[in-house]
Amino acid sequence: ADAPAAEGGSGRGRSAGLSVGRAAALSAALVCAGTAMGFVRDLLLADRFGAGPDTDAFLVSWTVPETVSPLLIEDAMALVMVPVVTRAMLRPQGVPRLVGRVAPPLVSALSALSAAVALLAPWIVRIAAPGVADRAEAVTCLRLTAVTVLTFGVAGFLSAVLRPHHRFGPPAAIYLAYNAGILAMLVTLADAWGITSAALGVACGSVLMVLVQLPAFVAVLRRGRATDVPDAPPTAAPGDGPAGRDGTSSRLSSWQVQLAAVAPVVVFTVARQAQVLVERFFGSSLPDGTISQLNYAQKVAQVPMVLALLVATVTFPRLVRAQLDDDAGRLRRRIEGDLTAVGLLITVAIAYLWTFAPLITRVMFQHGAFTRADSLGTAAILRVYSLGLLAQCVLGVSVRALSAGRRAGWRTPLAMLAGLAVTFAVAAAFSADHGAGALAAGNAVGISVAAVLQLVTVRRRIAPIRFGLLGRRLALGAGCALVAGASAGRVSGALAGQAPPIVRLAVGGAVLPLVMAAALVLAAGTAGVLRTGRPGLGRLGQRAEQSGTEGVGEAGPAPSAEPVPAARRVNG
Repeated sequence: ADAPAAEGGSGRGRSAGLSVGRAAALSAALVCAGTAMGFVRDLLLADRFGAGPDTDAFLVSWTVPETVSPLLIEDAMALVMVPVVTRAMLRPQGVPRLVGRVAPPLVSALSALSAAVALLAPWIVRIAAPGVADRAEAVTCLRLTAVTVLTFGVAGFLSAVLRPHHRFGPPAAIYLAYNAGILAMLVTLADAWGITSAALGVACGSVLMVLVQLPAFVAVLRRGRATDVPDAPPTAAPGDGPAGRDGTSSRLSSWQVQLAAVAPVVVFTVARQAQVLVERFFGSSLPDGTISQLNYAQKVAQVPMVLALLVATVTFPRLVRAQLDDDAGRLRRRIEGDLTAVGLLITVAIAYLWTFAPLITRVMFQHGAFTRADSLGTAAILRVYSLGLLAQCVLGVSVRALSAGRRAGWRTPLAMLAGLAVTFAVAAAFSADHGAGALAAGNAVGISVAAVLQLVTVRRRIAPIRFGLLGRRLALGAGCALVAGASAGRVSGALAGQAPPIVRLAVGGAVLPLVMAAALVLAAGTAGVLRTGRPGLGRLGQRAEQSGTEGVGEAGPAPSAEPVPAARRVNG
């Protein structure tokens, strides 16, 4: 999808806006298709290999792409390169020159790192999963997936170059290509190669992530080389170095600033991913299949979390605008509204997962080599994981709030490191006696600690959000979710033996949110608790607004120049 930047008159602006809209729609479709194919991949893995030593060995090797993906594709690479590419676009032939200067050392460094991971695979497996049953298989798989250090880095670099040029389609298609490569290898080589076919699929899929972007990348470079603006002054941009013979010092200073800015993001991302590493470290010493059950349960639990956080993603531009306008009252209400909406949505998901976990895992995974015992074990873990979903969502909203304007510095990664320490402590203390359930509980407790610390940081540095009001809202939602979950469970149970499991899941999925909504409407004081745009309405809102410890300040929120639509006044 190519969406050229708007220039000139309003007609061009409208045309560019429509083009960007089409690109956004195409990107959403490609991302959804990639996610769906990822589910098919997991279902095929469960069907072919179940939850045993083979899948455990593969999942140990999968730690490499899972760790480098947020660093080299989603977070660190984008935060460093997208601003630099955007500034380079302001100079004649700036992007081709930037690519020529950055790409060779980047590819060389990533190639060396990828080779080092492959060479050190036996020691990495021994450290990351000392108790894995099939260590030789894990080493073989790890050597195959080590190539993702290079390919993911190149794919992330191509995406960072394409997005400032409004080429959104190819970057959005990378996970579709990635999962297509894995599925192709599983379908064609699973019988001959076993679980190693999945690792080979990871390697092939990562190469496809590069190839799917390469034509658009080449076109961007050709267009950049054809651009010749001799009268344009050589604007000095951070990261490009000054015009002249000696730009080394300025380039070094700029890269130091970029690295200093992105370092907290890198630490936060690694610390969050390290929760999975802790689980696999201790899970490798538990019975065969533990790592696999943890993985399948986590994949299911992540779906409602991602969907709930879409609310915060959509409202993020408004959050940034409130921060830029220095409107403390609007900023506070926006954050509180996001936390309320996301919290209510995720409590519905928690109630559904807790009520129907055995049925979910039975329908999704209990086929082929995935036994009933594997299904029940995964369901038990899924229920424990679900208890940490609220904290996961709160953490996601808090990170967005801290990213809206004022930087949080090292507080965000330190909060995540504190949560990681709690996860490790719980796993070390209880996993030997309580198995995978203790690992999932450690994950939930650790992420809850990180979320609380992040909320405190948001209140101190961003906006004086009212914990009392948020607590009442979430407590009301939790109580209604308990009633809704019990009601949906009874309706679904009445259909046992009369309807297939998938129909029971669908009926439960329809009944639960309806009962939840009815319970919220009937609960006393609901209007005052849930209202976000005008906290003075409703008794609970009036008490919170009048409280000296929970209010915005002496003057209260500044009046807005534009009317607040109903959709902004009430969330959830």
